[in-house]
Amino acid sequence: MAKKEKAAPPADGAAPAPGKGKLKLIILIVVGLLIAVGGSVGATWFFLHKSAPAAEAAKEGEHGAAEEGKGPDGKPLKKEAIYEVLAPAFIVNFNVNGRQRYMQVSVALMGRDQAKIDALKVHMPVLRNNLVLLFSGQNFDNLATPVGKEMLRQLATASVQELAKKEVGDTTIEQVLFTNIVLQ
Repeated sequence: MAKKEKAAPPADGAAPAPGKGKLKLIILIVVGLLIAVGGSVGATWFFLHKSAPAAEAAKEGEHGAAEEGKGPDGKPLKKEAIYEVLAPAFIVNFNVNGRQRYMQVSVALMGRDQAKIDALKVHMPVLRNNLVLLFSGQNFDNLATPVGKEMLRQLATASVQELAKKEVGDTTIEQVLFTNIVLQ
């Protein structure tokens, strides 16, 4: 019997046997996918870790600047507002055309330096006295308008700042705020 001869590949460079071609194609696709996924993971890791030191440096710069009182752009940073509520609420009475009227006002002081606010707390009796005298010296009819209330708030702010400047050496308080006001 005659031996079967192997078929020679076609001379024009056509694909070899169908089984081996599919295997090579699958291997090439798998290798290509692994390279793509690996490259994607590597690039993501590189960019995330490359930007992390810059973000940390920016945070350190902000913290360092905050300690010095200057922002990254060189402008002074405002400290966080601190509120000191004056309790109990102030109650003053008025005699309006022979009729007894009352005003109750809850007050909060806004400052930004806790040490200075604490130094001002020592003088709280004087501060409360000045505010009671200021509140009771007002015209009741003017207080019934929003403009009158705002004027009183500004007068109270000026009074507290004047006392703070005299006793603590600094205005200390940015604003006196009315958290509740009742006229009756």
